[in-house]
Amino acid sequence: MNYEFCIRTDPGLARENNEDSVTFDEPTRLAVLADGMGGYNAGEIASGMATTFIKSELGRWLSQAGRHANVREVRRAMEICVDNANRSIFNAANSNPQYSGMGTTLVVGVFQEGKLLLGHIGDSRCYRLRGGEFAQITRDHSLLQEQMDAGLITPEQAATSSNKNLVTRALGVEDAVLLEVNEHRVDPGDIYLMCSDGLSDMVDDGGIAKILGTDATLEQKVVQLVDAANANGGRDNISVLVAQAGTDTKKRGLISRMLGK
Repeated sequence: MNYEFCIRTDPGLARENNEDSVTFDEPTRLAVLADGMGGYNAGEIASGMATTFIKSELGRWLSQAGRHANVREVRRAMEICVDNANRSIFNAANSNPQYSGMGTTLVVGVFQEGKLLLGHIGDSRCYRLRGGEFAQITRDHSLLQEQMDAGLITPEQAATSSNKNLVTRALGVEDAVLLEVNEHRVDPGDIYLMCSDGLSDMVDDGGIAKILGTDATLEQKVVQLVDAANANGGRDNISVLVAQAGTDTKKRGLISRMLGK
């Protein structure tokens, strides 16, 4: 199975600086997205440290381990790299007064043959579009999510709440953080979207699914997603990473020739 990746980040319409950071490493099929928070420039320092560190360290491990490393090994490598990134951000925040209190959300995914190992911290999300069915496959670490889980508010009330940006878990804020990791089956044709809340707060699930479900290229889709968020107000930085799973065309071609097709 092969994968195609495409990313885009935009400051939005209300902010001058961009505290989001997003990257991928195609050879190791590693994708990372972070949405920073903190004082003057601190958010972008935290998110940039997170994506750079994880891409470098986890990417190096994946390239050495090979694509067929088992799930347990990849999960452990992911947890170690995120823990090290957390300590680096935490130490930087505590040794530099202007970075005090900085932190970042995180979504990190390792795509393998037929599966995705997905980790996240905070309220940046990952969605999946499969055969017309659109679903959020991460669960926000946020006050709103806890209130909904407890039955204190409805999803409709949450959509207009003033507590939207209160996360209950973030990278770099404390000396240790728990990365939530889940394994997902990947089918050919699946489309995965990682995004910061600058997209999910501005465009509802139906609008996102409609864009992802068109025949446009991945590059056109990421542009359309960012444009839609800005068209609805663009009140925050907007970052998107789209990954599409497909069959290996070279192998499929060989099989077709062997079958005389």
